[in-house]
Amino acid sequence: MKKSNQFSIRKKLLLLSLSVALPFLCMVIYLLMSMANYSESYGKIVTNLTIANNYNLNFREEMDESLYKLVVGYVTFDTISSDRTLKDPYVLIEELRCEFTKLNEVTTEPESRVWLESLLRNINTLEDRVRDVEQDIESGTEYSVNIEGLDNNIYILTELIQDDIQYYIYYQTRSMERVNEKLNERIEQFYALMMFAVGIMIILVAIITFFIVRSIIRPIRELDQVTKRVAEGDFTARAHVNSHDEIEVLAKGFNNMAENMEALLAKMKEDEGKLRRMDLRLLQEQINPHFLYNTLDTIVWLIEGEENQKAVDMVVTLSQFFRIVLSKGKEHVSILDEELYIKSYLEIQSVRYGDIMEYDIQIDKVLYEYQILKLTLQPIVENALYHGLKYKRAKGYIHINGQKEDDIIRLTVRDNGVGMDAEELEKLRETITKPCQETTRGFGLANVNERIRMYFGNEYGMTIQSEKGIGTTVEIVIPAIRIREQEEKAEEEV
Repeated sequence: MKKSNQFSIRKKLLLLSLSVALPFLCMVIYLLMSMANYSESYGKIVTNLTIANNYNLNFREEMDESLYKLVVGYVTFDTISSDRTLKDPYVLIEELRCEFTKLNEVTTEPESRVWLESLLRNINTLEDRVRDVEQDIESGTEYSVNIEGLDNNIYILTELIQDDIQYYIYYQTRSMERVNEKLNERIEQFYALMMFAVGIMIILVAIITFFIVRSIIRPIRELDQVTKRVAEGDFTARAHVNSHDEIEVLAKGFNNMAENMEALLAKMKEDEGKLRRMDLRLLQEQINPHFLYNTLDTIVWLIEGEENQKAVDMVVTLSQFFRIVLSKGKEHVSILDEELYIKSYLEIQSVRYGDIMEYDIQIDKVLYEYQILKLTLQPIVENALYHGLKYKRAKGYIHINGQKEDDIIRLTVRDNGVGMDAEELEKLRETITKPCQETTRGFGLANVNERIRMYFGNEYGMTIQSEKGIGTTVEIVIPAIRIREQEEKAEEEV
């Protein structure tokens, strides 16, 4: 067993998975590392641009507004920090110096650093000019002189600082473009490398896949074909698999199973055929002698009563009855023969039970050329007589009807006898679904139902409806098969 499983399907699939996954995994790791490096570079530049852009938009406006309101006396340097709409110039300058000093430390692009250094120098100069404005305000310098100082010193410096920030942003943007260009070049190189690697990998994987899949599919296909042959009834089919894996083990087990099934099925068919023939013959043997004894007793009774003509008629009817019953040993007869058989049976019984029974038969003549299993209706009619009308305190009737509906034939036996309550009906319904040899009551009905299903299929058979004190209706459903078609089919099988 170990030798035949030396290269299992699991190992084959693992090899196939690794041959596909490892190259892709290597390429993905390389791509992720490259993207991480460029993402870090991008992140730094974007952070720098965000800081610079915030001051580019707000610093000049806030600084110019705060110093102008200080000069006009709207606020003082001591009270400006309490005004929510204004900011202390020294605080603004310190924030700007702190942020751009940090940017100067992390910026590596030379042109951006030039403008950062210029900006820091202008910040220092701006701080000196702000101190001059503060001193002029404290010394009581004229308003016009202070306004002129704002125009010539402060506003020019804030504009220069804004220009420095804008140039810094400009060169940082250019640096971002260069990073982007490098990234695009690297992506193009990676794409070309990947295409080459993928091409080689596809060829290698295709070769590996071909051999691995073939080593799995071929034995499975062989096993599938053999399985279909066995499913169609060819139990001599055997699978020949030498794949040295689990499929070979499975094929050997399947071959053993098919061999055992062939032997068991042959034995089962033989035993079942014997049992079925014995059961069916047993039923006929039980029916015919029982009925014959009663009929002969009736004939004797007629002769003793000097009703000779009735006795002769009954003997003729009995002769016709057994001629149809024998039917040259055939299992199937025409519905016409079955009708004649039932008429003979009821005519014989009417002599014995004429005071409690009336009957009528209304079978469509169209059905006469269709087949029916011999002794299908007789057990049902007998059941209606002995279990329905016989216990009725008044005269009853048995009505037999037959109609064709599309591809099926419905035959109904209805009586107005004592009927059954719900519990009795349920027990009888359960009884007729069992094999007849397992039944202790309703043997005849169970046998009829079993024979119909055995010959025609489970979709056909018997249904029973009954109501206590009202009567019982038994319906038989069989396929509409002409008796000639059945005879031709039997000849072909022979």
